[in-house]
Amino acid sequence: MTTSKGGYGKLAPMPHPRALLWMTVRPLLRLYWRLRRPLTAGVRGMVFDAEGRVLLIRHTYIPGWYLPGGGVERGETMLTSLRRELDEEVGVILRGEVRLAGLYANFREFKSDHVALYVVAYGTYERVPRRSPEIAESGFFAAGALPEGTSASTRARILEVTEGLNAPDLW
Repeated sequence: MTTSKGGYGKLAPMPHPRALLWMTVRPLLRLYWRLRRPLTAGVRGMVFDAEGRVLLIRHTYIPGWYLPGGGVERGETMLTSLRRELDEEVGVILRGEVRLAGLYANFREFKSDHVALYVVAYGTYERVPRRSPEIAESGFFAAGALPEGTSASTRARILEVTEGLNAPDLW
């Protein structure tokens, strides 16, 4: 790992070059999205394995663990987007039905972002692991033993689904 001198002589890890690029470009993209795309849509998939563990991903450009998914592109349905994102990010190819667990609003990033959460049960998909330049690592984790750094929203969604709780309006 490359390091540089930080304050008080401590060694601090240097961010990955992709992370540096993302930190530079992200504020500009946010401004563009706010002006050109006032309403956005996204999808997340809660994929379970045979042991009931949940598939999480860690991106190369932001810290933390998340459910796989992403933005719905022009001309895509939510389900088409879910199929594309799961295949691109973690090699999950849907072969059966998925269940819509909730539709959430997320006003932290955009004026009006909406996220559809789908539950993907074991046996409804095939997994062909692949490398994605935006995914640092992925893995299945027990709901009660999520990795450190799992986002609060991801933890909340997993709890809602595994405990059968009602989905709130906000992500």
